[in-house]
Order: sequence, then C-alpha cells, then structure tokens
Amino acid sequence: MSSASDPLVGLAGLPGVADSVDSVRKAVDRVYGHRVMRRRSGEITSEAALRGARGSAALSGADWALEEVRRRTDFGAEPEALTVGAALRLTAEAGQLLSIWRQSPLRVLARLHLVAVGSTAEGDVVGRPRLAGEPVAEPLVEAPLPTADEVAGRLDGLSRIVIAGGSAPALVTAAVVHGELLALRPFGSYNGLVARAAERIVLINSGLDPKAICPAEVGHAEQGAEAYLAAFEGYLSGTPEGMAAWIGHCGRAIELGVRESTAVCEALQRGAA
Repeated sequence: MSSASDPLVGLAGLPGVADSVDSVRKAVDRVYGHRVMRRRSGEITSEAALRGARGSAALSGADWALEEVRRRTDFGAEPEALTVGAALRLTAEAGQLLSIWRQSPLRVLARLHLVAVGSTAEGDVVGRPRLAGEPVAEPLVEAPLPTADEVAGRLDGLSRIVIAGGSAPALVTAAVVHGELLALRPFGSYNGLVARAAERIVLINSGLDPKAICPAEVGHAEQGAEAYLAAFEGYLSGTPEGMAAWIGHCGRAIELGVRESTAVCEALQRGAA
C-alpha cells in the first residue's frame, strides 16, 4: 500500500466500488431511520456489539452460538473461550478509543492488542509490533508474513493516512485499515480480532455508523471464512480488481450487519426481544 498523499481516493474510483459505497450508505440510512432507533438505540448498540464480537471470534476459530456468548461469564484458559473473551473486550474497548484514533492510530492499535490479550499478557511482547524472529499465532491467515522492518514502515504509512484524513469514503478507509492490518499481522497474536476492531473504529469515527449499530463482523462471519480469505487474497494482490473485490466484500459485510440489526429492531418492535 502506498503512503502517498490521500492514496485511498483512487481506490474509490475502481470499478464497482462506487456502487458498493452507495449501497452501504443506503442500507445504513435505512436502519438509522427505523422507528425503534428513536427510542431504543442503546439496546440496538449493545446487541450489535455482542453479535459483532461473536462474528469476529468465529472467524478466529471460536464459532460459538450467540446465546452461548450471551450467557457465559467465564472466558478462562481454554483457547476458544480466550478468543471469545478477547473479541468481547475489543468490541467494548473500541468505543472508548474514538477520540484517540485520528491523532494516534498506532497507540490505539497497541491498546487494542493489550485489551485482546488481557490477563494472559506475558512480558514485553504485548501491545507492540513484533520484532524480527518473533512468532505470530494467527489461526485463519496463512499468507507469508512481512518482515518486522516492513511492518514498521507500513504501519507508519497507515498511521499517516489516518491522521491526514482525506475524502475517501468510510467504506474504502475501513476496508484498507482492515486489510492492511490483516496483511501485516503486526502483533504476536489476535491480529484478526484487532484488524476487525480497527475496521469498526473507522466506521464509527467516520460518521457512517456513529451509534455502532452496523456490525461488519457479523457480515464477515456470515459470508464465511472461505469467502473472507478469497477476498483478502485480492487485497494482498494489490491489483485494481483484487482491491475492488476486497472493498466490495467489506461493503457486503456491513450490509449484512445492517440486516442483523434491522432484525433486532423488528423483534423489539414486536416485543419479542
């Protein structure tokens, strides 16, 4: 990914991306216009957070039923439970980091990793980009790892883009932040969870989804790991077609998240939730 001034604007002009941006905007507007949102938006936000965490954990190998995630209070030493607990903590933490993101995205990413690791933290490998020779545990992504030096350089480029702002649509920025972090896997663990939490932060902070009711993580999980990885290969290719496919996949994930929250609104309206 180039670190030139506002490089994301060009991505917005790729074939099909404008249609994805428009479709996402219309879907988000519809759920925000739902009559339940006027009275019970806090409940929708809470439910979206829970479902988003469940979806993100599922992509990281802990595919638990929603009601299991809802009822559990112990997320102890068993690997899947740790993953679900990390996803829940990240979803809760994301909303606390919005004001910091545009000033210091690298600080936010470090905080996200610390939160994900939680009480299992060991030494100084937590909350900082990996050094040369340090291993990475990422259950889903098997693409070649960039070197530690490349990670440092590309994280700096990503940080500069976020701080500079720009006119690229929120969908494009969120997709690039998500894809770049997944490609770099800068931390020793939980990179997928962190990447999807960062995508969430961009969508909220951009004003597209200020109440955090459109959980893209739900849509990523619903489309399945195979489709997620296939779209991610497009991001890794760096080709116009590949980048457009990844952005479109992320757009569809948001729309599926909207559908999920719309169903919650309908259930609340019927008095069934």
